[in-house]
Amino acid sequence: VTQKQFHLFYQVFRHGDHTPQEFFPTDKHKEIARQQGYGQLTKLGIQQQYELGQYMRRRYSHFLSVVYKQNYHPKCFFLFFLQIYVQSTDCDHTLMSAQANLAGLYPPTRDQIWNPRILWQPIPVHTMPLSQDNLLYLPFSHCPKYKELLRETFATRDFQRQFKHYKQFLKFLATHTGYPLKKLTSERIWKLSDTLQYEDINNYTLPVWATHGVRTKLIKLSELLLQAEFGFHKQIQKSRLQGGILLKTILKHILDARKPSYHQKMVMYSTHAATIAALQMALNVFNGKLPPHSACHFFELYQEKNGQVSASYTANMQYTIEMYYRNNSLREPHPLTLPGCKFRCPLERFTHLVSPILIPYWTREC
Repeated sequence: VTQKQFHLFYQVFRHGDHTPQEFFPTDKHKEIARQQGYGQLTKLGIQQQYELGQYMRRRYSHFLSVVYKQNYHPKCFFLFFLQIYVQSTDCDHTLMSAQANLAGLYPPTRDQIWNPRILWQPIPVHTMPLSQDNLLYLPFSHCPKYKELLRETFATRDFQRQFKHYKQFLKFLATHTGYPLKKLTSERIWKLSDTLQYEDINNYTLPVWATHGVRTKLIKLSELLLQAEFGFHKQIQKSRLQGGILLKTILKHILDARKPSYHQKMVMYSTHAATIAALQMALNVFNGKLPPHSACHFFELYQEKNGQVSASYTANMQYTIEMYYRNNSLREPHPLTLPGCKFRCPLERFTHLVSPILIPYWTREC
């Protein structure tokens, strides 16, 4: 009888709803920044992440301990390990998202309750300066080869065929937002879309020009530009320089998890829409849609055993990977299948299929 034993859970999620990171020049609501700050997680964003943490607690209640704690190594009392590792980009809204998520995942119990009116406990979240983040803060722009690939992409017939429908729209945006046309870069388009979405959700009066149709078209343009960043043209080469870097780290953890000495159960990354898009483009499972707030791509590693359970090191083919994408809190996550494999993909096959986008020396290839 084949039995599945859960070994590791790996999640990469987008931050929750946050205040705008910048306001367009003609925006009438710049007082938001004075009142709440730039790029700060909102109450809605906190709730989104808290619910994601609660969902993960329900899903993995059989696997993660109820109590957040350090565990001593079973063979060496002087060594200890943590069940989980959490890393975030160095942005306020991603750091706050990780903390809100952990509040839902690890509410304090019994001896951990330090104040009966505050069911929360501090849990470490690791980060590094954005200028040094070569893992989570995508796209990595400090790569000459990637910049060359982007220039090629924007010149391709396929991209230009779709982009031509937005040229008049960009002039429209420049006229009404106050941005010079040349300043409407991909990043600024994404931020403009985020700003209008925030103001709409939080019941601020939108400009007359920012109709539902305009906001919908802005989202479509954002999605086109996001796909251009990581796909359209020479997608494998781009993935080697972008999402493949993150996938390489994830795969290393997954491969290490087969060893008896590995005791970590969960790795959590608090990131951005572009991070998820880059990862999914590298895996060739991207749906073309902008990942919503608190969207989560996660991996589950299983060891399949026939008959008896063995503690010894076993071959790759006894391990399988399942992938899921949670982009809607009202339904179960979507199962994702790596092209060329079945949903429950043997680890050896998974590793082989993604090997073309894994590079040993990123700086050399850039």
